[in-house]
Amino acid sequence: MKSRSATRRGGLRFFMFEMGSIGEMSKRDKSKAGNQTVTEPELYSPDHVEYFRGIIMERRNKILKVLDQLTEATRNTVQEYSGSHSTYSLHMADQGTDAQEREKAFLFASREGKYLKYLDRALKMLDEGTYGYCDSCGDPIQKKRLELVPTSRLCIACKLKEEQSRSR
Repeated sequence: MKSRSATRRGGLRFFMFEMGSIGEMSKRDKSKAGNQTVTEPELYSPDHVEYFRGIIMERRNKILKVLDQLTEATRNTVQEYSGSHSTYSLHMADQGTDAQEREKAFLFASREGKYLKYLDRALKMLDEGTYGYCDSCGDPIQKKRLELVPTSRLCIACKLKEEQSRSR
């Protein structure tokens, strides 16, 4: 697979670059004894519910671990730097660096918390039977898209339309 760090990770642009162009995604060519046949990509179906529940739960558990680690690290940092047991000076530069590190940890935890809410919403949609269908057009979303971005609520065509209308 192709990858590029300059693209937005987690967004459609990353997804499209990772998977190839839309033309590549909508049709795959297979050779069979010199004959070219075109097959459509696999779409989501209700038979995939447990498969996607597993993917979502795996990502959810990873995020919960990261959030626990961030919380513990923040607690340890605050305890280390406070009180008479502090091994660090009370120099303003040290305090500024510490504050900046705590702020970065908070922003990261906030971002992960938001993604956790998206995953919880996807689990709820699985339970309700609405997962895997585009919120805009109602068509099934491609299985490969849902594997990479299990919180997707729009098919590729509708997501492209949305992003194009935002960029105007």
